[in-house]
Amino acid sequence: MRVIIAGGGTGGHVIPALAIAQQLKKQFAAEVLFIGTPRGIETRLVPRAGFPLELIQVGALKNVSLLTRVKTIFDLPRALWVSGRIVSDFRPDVVIGVGGYASGPAMVAAIRRRIPTLAFEPNVVPGFANRMVARFVSAAAVHFEETCEYFRSAKVTGVPVREAFFKIPAKGAAPGARDLLKKGEVAARGVPTLLVFGGSQGAHAINQAMIESLPGLRAKIPALHIIHQTGERDYETVLAAYKRLGFTGERLTGERSAAMSGEVHKFIDDMPAMFAKADLLVCRSGASTVGEITAAGKPAIFVPFPHAADDHQNKNARALENAGAAIVVEESNLEAAYLVETIAALLSDPRRLVAMSEAARSLAHPKAVEEIAEMVARLAAAD
Repeated sequence: MRVIIAGGGTGGHVIPALAIAQQLKKQFAAEVLFIGTPRGIETRLVPRAGFPLELIQVGALKNVSLLTRVKTIFDLPRALWVSGRIVSDFRPDVVIGVGGYASGPAMVAAIRRRIPTLAFEPNVVPGFANRMVARFVSAAAVHFEETCEYFRSAKVTGVPVREAFFKIPAKGAAPGARDLLKKGEVAARGVPTLLVFGGSQGAHAINQAMIESLPGLRAKIPALHIIHQTGERDYETVLAAYKRLGFTGERLTGERSAAMSGEVHKFIDDMPAMFAKADLLVCRSGASTVGEITAAGKPAIFVPFPHAADDHQNKNARALENAGAAIVVEESNLEAAYLVETIAALLSDPRRLVAMSEAARSLAHPKAVEEIAEMVARLAAAD
């Protein structure tokens, strides 16, 4: 079997695409070629994973300046031509579009040549590239039931997530959490852990809100341990704030631990290990993050990125909130007092944390990558 996977730009597109490619290679000995753009993260991740990558020059059309749109419009004819040449030369049995700038031209090239196509869509509302080809693709693999309405032949498979996330054991609140709430404060009789992150680049709004929330959190939850991934840009500022407030940097244990502690990281390489330690997460709501949270069964406070294309992060977050698995805090409402109260209220309510965890895990799809691979195989066999 020969397969082209087109798209990328961000880890949310590329990481699931690589999981699909690896499964196709493992299960069907497939030969996989990626099509991406020179400025996407695929230029680093795809070659590192051992797959060939062809590049086309194309940019964004939505939520960008007029100048960028004009440049993209001028780039599109050549992008379509180059994509068509790559498809004709490689002669794939199936072309998979994972969203992102390169996805549209490659999928159009495949549709024109009557090559079977599969759209992979991890967000509630499809991105621009997948929406443009939705009526013409052979099939679609989606994360949410609501997304099926956009495609003529869609299956809810979920998002491919590393197996380590599924192996994280179920965890309620910290020891003694049932009795933590006293006079509006959380007593220091357990050591709950809060994991804060904003993607590989960090999230400045979340970082700033956490800095401003530290005094209030220390007053409400004296024994709280925070694991905070900042990204490169804000690392020194956030680290200085933790040190200024006297955080030890070491987690204290024991029945009556009374010192808040924190770990500040630029990046976290072993995210499943950090998920396993956490009682509660504060994070963005990109598709990959949502998939990991459901796989791990973790309660979350989502702060959607307000400038995400088609507001997809907000819609992803609301889908989990509606299922009882998360709370959504708009970035415009991300004030220290509100964040402190929200975190304290959740960590002092173990039954709610357990219920949120169970709701999140009920949305997980442990066989996502296998199901997507089977869909690809069926499309190839039907051609």
